Amino acid sequence: MEKEKSAVAEQAPEPPKGHKDPPRGTIAEWTVTILLLLFGTTTLVQAFVIPTGSMEDTLLIGDHLLVDKLAYAPAGPLSKYILPYQEVERGDIIVFRYPVDIRQTFVKRVIGVPGDRIRIENKQVYLNGAKIVEPYKYHKTDYIDSYRDNFPGDPNTRLSDSGMEMLAEHVRDGEVIVPPDHYFAMGDNRDSSLDSRYWGFVPRANIIGKPLIIYWSYDAPTERLAAPGIGLDHLLDLAQNFFTKTRWRRTFMLIRGYDWSEAPQTTQ
Repeated sequence: MEKEKSAVAEQAPEPPKGHKDPPRGTIAEWTVTILLLLFGTTTLVQAFVIPTGSMEDTLLIGDHLLVDKLAYAPAGPLSKYILPYQEVERGDIIVFRYPVDIRQTFVKRVIGVPGDRIRIENKQVYLNGAKIVEPYKYHKTDYIDSYRDNFPGDPNTRLSDSGMEMLAEHVRDGEVIVPPDHYFAMGDNRDSSLDSRYWGFVPRANIIGKPLIIYWSYDAPTERLAAPGIGLDHLLDLAQNFFTKTRWRRTFMLIRGYDWSEAPQTTQ
């Protein structure tokens, strides 16, 4: 396993037709987790830490994760029959290289897959023309932002070039249309997330994997966790407060996406 990196979760539907493979159950998830822990290398698992609050309260600042890099890897002619490959689906939590700067790594939730139509009205997400039920999302502000909460629209803040390209080339009839081999991703802390609304789509090639398990959670500030190295102040804090600041109840917590196939997804 390579040196731990920060997974930068920055601050700021209609179900698919056709056959859908059944989701892996709890026993299968734990089996994969144990196998990856025992035999994992940098090609299978990677360690990350969450330094910001855009995925709260699903993932907290200071959650240390193991990421399954195998789940979304391209399947080989033989390995596709014996390894747990899967397609990226709505509701999945993904770890990916930030499209604006691939040296940074983000964690978000997939809201739209290729071909989906997305719009937001007064904080409510509409997917393919219908409201979607999102039990994982949190709104921590009461006011309505003209762009963030009514999307797509006229930006009231500076967007990246890829965000401007999204608005210019992929908006039809007031909805963003997700292009092939791309995904629309948002943070669960919906009012404080730098996500696809601001920088556009996640290319399929940028996706590293899916968070698998929280192996340790420690209450530390963003500036310490986002630093490239471990500072002396962080080491001192660990020495003095390891037992009191460790969130023991989150240790070895499995991280699951939201399975829209088993829950009500839309209301008209």
